[in-house]
Amino acid sequence: MKKNIFLYLFVFASLIALYAIVNGNKKSKANEAEIADLKTEVQQLKDSVEAGKIRQLEMQYFSLENNDDALAYYDHLNLENPANYIADKLLETNEKKGDNPLIPYEGMDSDFKINKIKVMNHRWIVTDFSDGKYWGDLILKYELKDDLSVDFTLVDHLLYTRSN
Repeated sequence: MKKNIFLYLFVFASLIALYAIVNGNKKSKANEAEIADLKTEVQQLKDSVEAGKIRQLEMQYFSLENNDDALAYYDHLNLENPANYIADKLLETNEKKGDNPLIPYEGMDSDFKINKIKVMNHRWIVTDFSDGKYWGDLILKYELKDDLSVDFTLVDHLLYTRSN
């Protein structure tokens, strides 16, 4: 009888060990597959971040902040950030009552005001304007003088038509 009990215990222990080994192998393969998927996902995220960096650098190409030759024109003025200074001066034109004087259109829904500004270099600005319902774009030429005053000149303009 003792022999049978030991035999049954041995068979039972062997079955448990076999189950543990098979289950461990399955778990190991599942983990390896998950690791491979995560590595692929990490690589895709790295590629996406790299593409985003490249896209950001391309967007900054036409930017006064990243144009050393254009910034050299303002070295003698000791401005910390000429692009922000010029954008602030342009936004001051919005403070006048009524439409912005640089915008050659009369506001239809309310007054046309300048919204976004992109200082491209030491001479040109691209901006958009809106009255809340209608919008358009301006290309401006500007001159930052030694007394820190700024003259703006309208070069071209565009008012988008609504297509409803």
